[in-house]
Amino acid sequence: MTNDEYEYTTDWFSWSPPIWTQVIAQLPQRKRFLEIGSFEGRSAVWLIENAIDDGGELICVDTWEGGEEHATQGHDMGAVEDRFHKNITLARSRANTKKVSVTSFRDTSVNTLAALLTLTPDSRKPFDFIYIDGSHQAPHVLTDACMSWELLAVGGVLVFDDYGWGEPLPPTHKPKIAIDAFTEIYKEKLHIIHKAYQLIIQKMRD
Repeated sequence: MTNDEYEYTTDWFSWSPPIWTQVIAQLPQRKRFLEIGSFEGRSAVWLIENAIDDGGELICVDTWEGGEEHATQGHDMGAVEDRFHKNITLARSRANTKKVSVTSFRDTSVNTLAALLTLTPDSRKPFDFIYIDGSHQAPHVLTDACMSWELLAVGGVLVFDDYGWGEPLPPTHKPKIAIDAFTEIYKEKLHIIHKAYQLIIQKMRD
């Protein structure tokens, strides 16, 4: 592995670009992106390379402690975090003349989203695209969704990963029931664009 190559040990993302490319092309703007759950940075790198416009911004949030599903997979989370930073640095250097600001928060999504929500209205610019792929536990997913909704621009897109995740765990330890609850509660304000392994919605009004 040379220094000019990305370093990944897993691929939980390769099925996303075909649908993401279609969705992102229709966004009113492609300036502010938020990712909850970054792991080694594979999806963040793709966003830098393919989605975010020149002068845009990406905020990445992860504890880099791993979730309960990682406990038996043997991931060295310190090494995972190191690979994230290496991959992001490389992606930004490869962007040539395109400038993308990337800020990462090593914290829980609740803390980071709360901090973003407490910014003054003048400084709290809405996000055009939000990707939720943090904790898979239903209460956490529902919290991430409700807090993220307040930060999403009208016309913006919110992507839930792992809607079809089939791990043999109790329903409250998988995202699906939280995503279903959220889309039912907010159904008058959103449009479902895509429903398969991922569920993608567009915010139609506040």
